[in-house]
Amino acid sequence: MKSLLKYIKDYKKESILAPLFKMLEASFELMVPLVMAAIIDKGIADSDTPYIFKMGAILLLLAAVGLISAVTAQYFSAKAAVGFATKLRNALFSHIQELSYTELDTIGTNTLITRMTSDVNQLQNGVNLTLRLLLRSPFIVFGAMIMAFTVDVKAALIFAVTIPLLAIVVFGIMIVSIPLYKKVQSALDRILGRTRENLSGVRVIRAFCNEDKEIAAFTEENQTLLDLQVFVGKISAAMNPVTYIIVNIALVVLLQTGAIRVDSGIITQGEVVALVNYMSQILVELVKLANLIIQLTKALACAKRVEGVFAITPSMSDGTPPPLQSDTNVTNQPETDIIKFEHTGLAYSQSSEESLTDIDFSIKRGETVGIIGGTGSGKTSLVNLIPRFYDATSGSVLINGKNIKEYDTQALRQKIGVVPQKAVLFKGTIKENLLWGNENASLDDIENALNISQSKEFVDEKEGRLDFMIAQGGKNLSGGQRQRLTIARAIVRNPDILILDDSASALDYATDARLRAALRQMREDMTVIIVSQRTSSIQHADKIVVMDDGHIAGIGTHAELLENNEIYQEIYYSQYKDDKQAKTLISHKAAQTTA
Repeated sequence: MKSLLKYIKDYKKESILAPLFKMLEASFELMVPLVMAAIIDKGIADSDTPYIFKMGAILLLLAAVGLISAVTAQYFSAKAAVGFATKLRNALFSHIQELSYTELDTIGTNTLITRMTSDVNQLQNGVNLTLRLLLRSPFIVFGAMIMAFTVDVKAALIFAVTIPLLAIVVFGIMIVSIPLYKKVQSALDRILGRTRENLSGVRVIRAFCNEDKEIAAFTEENQTLLDLQVFVGKISAAMNPVTYIIVNIALVVLLQTGAIRVDSGIITQGEVVALVNYMSQILVELVKLANLIIQLTKALACAKRVEGVFAITPSMSDGTPPPLQSDTNVTNQPETDIIKFEHTGLAYSQSSEESLTDIDFSIKRGETVGIIGGTGSGKTSLVNLIPRFYDATSGSVLINGKNIKEYDTQALRQKIGVVPQKAVLFKGTIKENLLWGNENASLDDIENALNISQSKEFVDEKEGRLDFMIAQGGKNLSGGQRQRLTIARAIVRNPDILILDDSASALDYATDARLRAALRQMREDMTVIIVSQRTSSIQHADKIVVMDDGHIAGIGTHAELLENNEIYQEIYYSQYKDDKQAKTLISHKAAQTTA
């Protein structure tokens, strides 16, 4: 929790004024029983009506000043708590943005969402209650005991016994419940994970008629969360009745002791009423303190979880040489080989086996390179190394003869346009989505990108055209339209390296062909890397890399691989069965002629 308190440093004034005003309110509250005692012993006993009105006015004044103090304290504490949560959430989001794919894969999206929302909200509530009650409640508890000693020492000894017993109950329950609240938050993580997975995959679930199965799984996890919450809730709920029992027993003893001492003429009736009021104040404050302890328990558990995210150090960092400035053209260097893999290997953090092994080849500036292979062969893993989404675990990746780890990561990625497998669009207009590629792009740049990506034909049909509002995730567009817009977004960047990671899978063959033809008309020095399952998408590439189980199974042109590479032949002929039949017939006739 200490490491998170730095986010409240900009609210030092509020953090000091809030408890001070609460202490002021508490001071006036401690004076009320004495005023009541004076009214009973002097005003009522002597039938002194003016005195009763005068002391009543004092009570009203104490109530008014106490109310103003309480409202002021609430204002400052709320301002500090909300400001703290805002800064913490911003810092947490910034830290998450710095994490590499490796850390994000390890932590999980669901856990991070819980940290950003539920955990930070619990911390906000904890700070709010702490500023209001952490000093006020103990001040009234011990202040009431001291005031009781000023009234009558013997009767006040009851307070001295009661308060330690109450402290044992409160802190004992806190010690037991802290680890349980951690389990509750972990169970909440699992619920959020299940919910997110079901909502994003609802169409698949319905297509396979798995609603009942998923409902049962959700119900089971929800019941686990319920059982944990009920269990820890019962323990926390025991605090109030136990404290009430102790305080009420103390009240009975206090009334009996007070009655005896009033009968003996040692104290007055008003002083007994004051002692009872002080005991009641202690009861009320201990109930508040109990709620504070429960909230603090939750907040401390959440604080450790948030600190756990901050404790994760990004595995990627810029190299020790002076990083390139953001406006430096990372890839515009006079090197022949723009990209070079030198015996590169990649193993994901939670995998015992390598996803890529001994990748060794180079790509020249301005080349169009195709990457093909079966499912799980490592195609996406390979291209993810170029913009440094992952770091190679062995070997190295060079750009212009320089290890990629020595470049400034942001400057590097600004010169690379990536179109991922999953077409992701954000809620907003078409224009706003395209400007993600280059926020300074002109209207001509946008129109050019729409033409090249074959998006113009459907964008022209949309109401408002570039101002057409895209729903979250692009749900109001077809799969092919989403893919074409993501390609346009990458082209708007005018990158030196364009990576298309199986980004035309939803396009028909005619649109795919027009897209490839348009890409070839772009800058001659732009390097294009196309990952595809279709041989038609890459057969005109300058060279094709065939991947198989994380290894390079062959490199060459379409004709060379079709002649010599069995894996490429298998992929090609599975898509063009007529060509295979024709080749078999020609080979058969050639054999007959030779015979």
